[in-house]
Amino acid sequence: MLISEVSEKYGLTHDTLRYYERIGLIPPVKRRPNGIREYDDYSCGWIEFIHCMRKAGMPVETLVEYVQLYQQGPATKDARKELLLDEYRRLDERIVELQAVKERLLCKIDNYDHLEESVEIMDKDNKK
Repeated sequence: MLISEVSEKYGLTHDTLRYYERIGLIPPVKRRPNGIREYDDYSCGWIEFIHCMRKAGMPVETLVEYVQLYQQGPATKDARKELLLDEYRRLDERIVELQAVKERLLCKIDNYDHLEESVEIMDKDNKK
């Protein structure tokens, strides 16, 4: 796949894809003789993983560490698992926080509905 196809598929800019490659988040992408990048399934698998983790809020630094550990092979499996577990716990905490914010927002919205009802009642009383 060309960079434009990968960009469209994952909703990432060309610059982001180049950046991910430059800092080692994805393996070096094969190039055609004219220098145009040609992404294979392996690269796309990494892009999909990195994109998913970034949407979840995982810091780039953590992802770089994860990829470096992955490249060192099976001996780092426990360290990689621990990184992912730490991020899972952080994400779980964030979900709890977001749920509380969502509930607070809903209360505020409900208050506006009650305020509108009160105004309608007062308008009716003033017209009498």
